[in-house]
Amino acid sequence: MQTLRSHPARSGWRRKLLVGAGVATAVGLAYANPVAAQELDAATVQANLNNIFVLVCAVLVIFMQAGFALVEAGLTRAKSVGNIMLKNMIDFCAGAIAFYAVGYAFAFGPVESGLKEYIGLDGWFLGDGAAGVGDIDKSTFFVFQVAFAATAATIVSGAMAERTKFKSYFVYSFIISAIIYPVVVHWGWGGGWLATMDTPFHDYAGSAIVHMTGGLAAFWGAKVLGPRIGKYGPDGKPRAILGHNIPFAILGCFILLVGWFGFNPGSGLVGDASAAAVALTTALAGAAGALGALATVWVKTGKPDVGMVGNGLLAGLVAITAGCAVISGPFSILVGFLGGILVVFGVDFIEKVLKVDDPVGAVAVHGVCGIWGTLAVGLFAGEGGLLLGDGADQLITQIIGLVAIFVWVSVTSILMFLGIKAVMGLRVSEEEELAGLDIEEHGSPGYGEGFGTFVPSFASNGDSEEATAAPEPAATS
Repeated sequence: MQTLRSHPARSGWRRKLLVGAGVATAVGLAYANPVAAQELDAATVQANLNNIFVLVCAVLVIFMQAGFALVEAGLTRAKSVGNIMLKNMIDFCAGAIAFYAVGYAFAFGPVESGLKEYIGLDGWFLGDGAAGVGDIDKSTFFVFQVAFAATAATIVSGAMAERTKFKSYFVYSFIISAIIYPVVVHWGWGGGWLATMDTPFHDYAGSAIVHMTGGLAAFWGAKVLGPRIGKYGPDGKPRAILGHNIPFAILGCFILLVGWFGFNPGSGLVGDASAAAVALTTALAGAAGALGALATVWVKTGKPDVGMVGNGLLAGLVAITAGCAVISGPFSILVGFLGGILVVFGVDFIEKVLKVDDPVGAVAVHGVCGIWGTLAVGLFAGEGGLLLGDGADQLITQIIGLVAIFVWVSVTSILMFLGIKAVMGLRVSEEEELAGLDIEEHGSPGYGEGFGTFVPSFASNGDSEEATAAPEPAATS
């Protein structure tokens, strides 16, 4: 019997169908594999978690603006409280636009040889050349970083409080967020020359990049501006000008403490257990800083000054910010405690020796303790710390970074403040300062009736001084 044979064309199509079905089945089985699916889902979930974590941390850092506003308002006089609140709001608003337009490009533009090792030149308005980091989306990373830019700018506000023209403040806040701060960021976090040294510069969350930058700009701003009327007597000795609301100041410190748990843990850009380790050193250093300042000011003056203890808390937090991921718990306590001691003597030195009127101690808290925290990495880091037997390479790099940041911020800040002073004026008139900036600069008082009347008085020697708040007459029934 003759066997039946398939047509060659039909046989070829059958083979192709069988091969295709086999491939499709294999692919399907591979993706249906529970282990492969689990790995794929875990990576996606972790990436989403990281982005959400960084966004939450960004919100905490942005909320620190409220803390800065309350600290500054509480440690200064009531006649300028509205001006202070608006300045701290504008720091974020002006800073966000400036950082979006040019600051992010200067900070995180792609690093190439030559000039781009020192400043980014791509990514204007988050366009071509702008990118996120790892699995952190560009938009997420921008929101997190703009919060830091606003922090650097708002540090300056406290040191120049009660006598600065608002329009001038707006201009220098914009410039700091657009140019001065972003260049420092590029050197370190943007992959620039400090980050590519044989022993890279280490500043995990910004003791130098954020706080020292803000503290230095604050120092030069206050220096160019000059002290408040009545701050120094004919003998050159400083006079106390008391703040009007200590509860504001301490509440602000608490808000800043909470915000720091976004500032430091968020800088790792990963929502895992490493963030908790950073939170631990942050908490320990902040607490130790408050205790260090408490002990120091109590021994020094015989009184546990409330405002100084609040500044000690902030000093400890600033000090650990650079090394919060590489310094162990016991050493973080030491770093914070020494920061608390430094801030007490730093405030005195800046006020009495350098003759710079800083109403809130911003230069000591952020500038002095920012320097200390950056050096502490080279001393106490678990890997690379001089005192832990790993040599001086890390410490030398930290010093190089500090010197470079000091020179850049000092030169640019001096030029900026002198330029603003020459072009549009930096300081309000004597009459405006004595009356208070709220009414003269903004047209209405920060407080309504019942909070006291503020009347300028003049000392008998002819030197003008500002009187304290005169209480309203008691109400009669």
